[in-house]
Amino acid sequence: MSRTTRNRLRLGLGASAFLLAVGLVPAPAHADDVTDYAITVDPGTKGAKIDDTMYGVFFEDINRAADGGLYAELVQNRSFEYSTDDNKSYTPLTAWTVDGTAQVVNDDGRLNARNRNYLSLGAGSSVTNAGYNTGVRVEEGKKYDFSVWSRAESGTTLTVSLQDADGSLATARRVAVRKGGWAQYKATFTATRTSSNGRLTVGTSAATALDMVSLFPRDTYKHEPNGLRKDLAEKIAALHPGFVRFPGGCLVNTGSMADYSEASGYQRKRSYQWKDTIGPVETRATNSNFWGYNQSYGLGYYEYFRLAEDIGAMPLPVVPALVTGCGQNKATDDDALLKRHIQDTLDLIEFANGPVTSEWGRKRAQMGHPKPFHLTHIEVGNEENLPTEFFARFKQFRAAIQAEYPHMQVISNSGPDDSGTTFDTAWQLNKDAKVDMVDEHYYNSPQWFLQNNDRYDSYDRNGPKVFLGEYASGGNAFKNGLAEAAYMTGLERNADVVKLASYAPLFANEDYVQWSPDMVWFNNHASWGSANYEVQKLFMNNVGDRVVPSTATGTPSLLAPITGAVGLSTWATSAAYDDVKVTDADGGTLFSDDFSGDASKWTHTGAGSWSIQDGQYVQTDTAAENTMVSAGDTSWHDYDLHAKATKKSGKEGFLVAFGVKDTGNYYWWNLGGWGNTQSAVEQAVDGGKSTLIAKAGSVETGRTYDIDVKVRGRQVTLYLDGRQWGSFTDDKPAEPFRQVVTKDQKTGDLIVKVVNAQASATRTAIDLGGAKVVSKARVTTLAAAPDAVNTETSTAVTPVTSTFAGVADTFSYTFPANSITFLRIKQR
Repeated sequence: MSRTTRNRLRLGLGASAFLLAVGLVPAPAHADDVTDYAITVDPGTKGAKIDDTMYGVFFEDINRAADGGLYAELVQNRSFEYSTDDNKSYTPLTAWTVDGTAQVVNDDGRLNARNRNYLSLGAGSSVTNAGYNTGVRVEEGKKYDFSVWSRAESGTTLTVSLQDADGSLATARRVAVRKGGWAQYKATFTATRTSSNGRLTVGTSAATALDMVSLFPRDTYKHEPNGLRKDLAEKIAALHPGFVRFPGGCLVNTGSMADYSEASGYQRKRSYQWKDTIGPVETRATNSNFWGYNQSYGLGYYEYFRLAEDIGAMPLPVVPALVTGCGQNKATDDDALLKRHIQDTLDLIEFANGPVTSEWGRKRAQMGHPKPFHLTHIEVGNEENLPTEFFARFKQFRAAIQAEYPHMQVISNSGPDDSGTTFDTAWQLNKDAKVDMVDEHYYNSPQWFLQNNDRYDSYDRNGPKVFLGEYASGGNAFKNGLAEAAYMTGLERNADVVKLASYAPLFANEDYVQWSPDMVWFNNHASWGSANYEVQKLFMNNVGDRVVPSTATGTPSLLAPITGAVGLSTWATSAAYDDVKVTDADGGTLFSDDFSGDASKWTHTGAGSWSIQDGQYVQTDTAAENTMVSAGDTSWHDYDLHAKATKKSGKEGFLVAFGVKDTGNYYWWNLGGWGNTQSAVEQAVDGGKSTLIAKAGSVETGRTYDIDVKVRGRQVTLYLDGRQWGSFTDDKPAEPFRQVVTKDQKTGDLIVKVVNAQASATRTAIDLGGAKVVSKARVTTLAAAPDAVNTETSTAVTPVTSTFAGVADTFSYTFPANSITFLRIKQR
């Protein structure tokens, strides 16, 4: 590739212009043409069958994905239920401002027992709602349906208006509230202007009570009322996912397992329980969301099932297993409660599939859906870190479900990581019990995904199938999408083992982010797919029905020894270090510091507060995360690092780094991490971390530990207090050129899928193994600079379609630098 083209890549040139720059219409090659790679296809051999449900989506209410997101309600805190249980900053009037007198009341005058709060609004007073993001979004000419539940002792008139700082957005409505008990009142607005900064105001002429103040766009996805935001739902539908996993995630296995009732004290911090989320919206419970806000349950199980049906996807619900995870890690020992949850799960299946004559099938019909939802898969639990306790409960769920519904696939899981003690224990339990399918989750660096394309090649073909329920490579740049695409070729190649896969998380509201990266970003007026979304969409829309076996030559790789400086760090902990020494392989001293002087040998690149105290180097800020200080030469290799470390206070232990190149590239031994529950070696590559080795264990406060790290070539051995703790060899190549071939039975197309995650174009010889093909192929290419990202206003990563006329039994094709290319080749 020319220097000019490389410069264009660095400048983030759009994909279509980039394809013109490299001339992506290669001519057929002669036999003596030089090629960088070779792909050999074996069309006569049947590969693994690929199920229609191979790729799907995982929806969790994180990053305000539901309220303020997919759920189309425009009013925030519509039922005055926000609480400090949801977020320390919340009050029942969060998102509301009062003009006059208003008070949130929790007494026997409420709308119903599960809707605890309501607003008492004084005569001549009004309340105004700020919506989400910058305000209530309305579009000129579109209709918006207002509703409210109200009661008044003497009758009153409500004045309802929509406005922004520039004035009215629609003609105000007057709503007469009759004397007496609670009733629902409605009005419709037609927006006269477009605005993303609207406010909804409700005023009253006489004292009245208000609850469930709602404003819905009429134009929602497929259904109204209580519908879904159209642009977000359409982005899911455009993927053509095979399944929808819901509602979590950490929502399912955190908090109390009690119900929302007087008997339980109306507990707000509960696991997500499906019965809370069905029926009329004004009777649905409220709950504290694990991610730090409130969830109204306006978007509930019925809406999830209906969404799956609307987009032609398989519904895949997840229910609590009565073992908490996501850092809580507690098993609930209450046999009666366990039996209740098992019965709730059986009732859920009846709600989804039962006839209208059954108790829960009748409730589904009453909500507007007499036909069953055809539920075939159900998952029990999510990322439990106590595998033995989880599995004891899982087996009871499975036995009860399969006794009543023998064809239901009951999915288990293997904990929160791709390896380690929990993972190994969970997998052994699953194998021994002949579980149908095991859900694996992992979030790793792009390098890990490039290194582990062969992960499932060695899985037991006769063991449980794999559901890769959550994965991502730690960023929304195109380089992340490239790494994920390369990994997906391995998922497809192993489609006999990996039956389901979904990137996670799905949605993020840009103003309410708890987790990043995410597949689709949005605010109150726009949404855009990330580079990762474009990758998922390309794969989901070109899956094929069967793998066609193929092989490819690899990239020559010379693995140099691990090189880098050394470092010290802490995470939400105060710790002291002493006697740091680095020696070369022959015992010669490269570095030594006993902290009897100053700290001038160290460079502080992280957070926190470091100082010399009593001959030790001490970090004192127990709130700071990653407080890295480093010393030495980035060219060091084959060395021994020694240090003494003492935890003084805080949540975790300490971190000793080696192979430190810069703030985003290093290894560290994390002792007493994850809430002081385990120790692990993590590798950071461009800021994204992967776990290389992990073991359970904690660090004692006040005790001094001797830490030694021996680096030889690419092998690392770790010693704790003179005893070997573990070792690993980091020698897996990060292969940048990956491919898979599948066949679409309906069209007869061979689909050649190639990922080239490197900075140069690759001329590739393709041998179709004697397949009779037409000369023209339909080509879809994603190509962009590695750091390119999609935003609200710019789509740097977007597919470009073209035609290639040089297909033959053997031909060559040049795959652009940093590209994903799908060639759809018709067979005669």
